[in-house]
Amino acid sequence: MPRLEAIEPSNADPQAKKLLEGVQQKLGLSPNIMRTFAHSPVVLEGYLAFSGALGKGQLSPKLREQIALTVGELNGCQYCLAAHSAVGKMVGLGNEEITDSRRGTSPDRKTEAGLQFARKVVTERGFVSDGDVAGLREVGYGDGEIVEIVASVGLNLFTNYFNHVAETEIDFPEVEKLSQSASCGCG
Repeated sequence: MPRLEAIEPSNADPQAKKLLEGVQQKLGLSPNIMRTFAHSPVVLEGYLAFSGALGKGQLSPKLREQIALTVGELNGCQYCLAAHSAVGKMVGLGNEEITDSRRGTSPDRKTEAGLQFARKVVTERGFVSDGDVAGLREVGYGDGEIVEIVASVGLNLFTNYFNHVAETEIDFPEVEKLSQSASCGCG
């Protein structure tokens, strides 16, 4: 049971209602996380603005979803894993790519480097090494892309932690948990 209830758009503050209508038009639904953000219209607006800005960046929609899956798995956020698995499929990720992303792996060397860097940002709380950044450059990431990877990690940390606090009701097809050794990268 959610700790913070999702607000029905018809009962939302006028600013939140307008934002939720925009989400509905864009996605065809108003996910529970957005409806729960609506308790604070400024949080909903901030999330949508940050997410929208990253959508105009250098990282592909696929890679942004893959980063979200990597971060969500590390943080055990079942809501985000369900949501980003569904959105990942919408942007062209297959089931194997979704599972690989949750593990922080990819058959594509550049993608895997980005996902492993995202993992490191999470597990090391941002204290990455010169070698970690150099490794991204070696596979072709520019500084702008590196900045966007960190920003994507930050955005997903926010949603993961928010869902943990709110216990947001999952309104996407749920995903199975990976085995501990697969999700933690320790086996």
